[in-house]
Amino acid sequence: MRPVKPGVLAVSDRVSERIAREFRDHIAAGDFPCVGAKSALAKGMLEIVVAFDIRSGWDDLRIHHKLLEWSETYREDPDGLRSLAIVFAQPSMLTEDEFERLMWERLQSFAEKDEWLGQAYDAGVSPDPEDPHFSLSFGGEAFFVVGLHPTASRPARRFRHPTMVFNLHNQFEQLREDGRYERMREAILERDRKLAGDINPMLARHGESSEARQYSGRIVNENWQCPFRDPRLEKK
Repeated sequence: MRPVKPGVLAVSDRVSERIAREFRDHIAAGDFPCVGAKSALAKGMLEIVVAFDIRSGWDDLRIHHKLLEWSETYREDPDGLRSLAIVFAQPSMLTEDEFERLMWERLQSFAEKDEWLGQAYDAGVSPDPEDPHFSLSFGGEAFFVVGLHPTASRPARRFRHPTMVFNLHNQFEQLREDGRYERMREAILERDRKLAGDINPMLARHGESSEARQYSGRIVNENWQCPFRDPRLEKK
């Protein structure tokens, strides 16, 4: 994999607009299976941030600040499904292993910034990636992540740019309370089956197994160990 080119520090507005448009078109495509993302897009609740390079920490502060804003905005107005997509302009090609490693490097960086700023971990989830109740936490709100990249083995996880979509854990708990979660989940599974020919074997409900295994989209075995360690875990 080629290193990040020196001197390239940002993505132009023109390129950012093009990439954001491509991602919206990708979500809106008829065969894209996630009806939750489609709903967020249709209702103007899908925000897209175009970052520089997933191999670099150049945009980590900006992304973490956006996660803090996203958490605060949700607490002020928790209605509706919403997603925050971080789309990296570079590189154009990664293996599944490379994407998984880089995704966790960025998530580790965001977690360390959260801890440094004194943000509390969402008490409703666990910071231990081995715990079945694990979720990430930024700004005091729990998140899970859906990774996409060009060489993903699952068709639903393929997009031409490395991408991390952050979804608020609590909004899906609210769907469960309202009795809508299972219907949405079944619709997504059926659409994914039609697209790929089978159901993603990594999918599981929160509390059955750690959701960390699902983030990158790579199929992992029982011996897989999550490379992430939230610094606040040591303080518990």
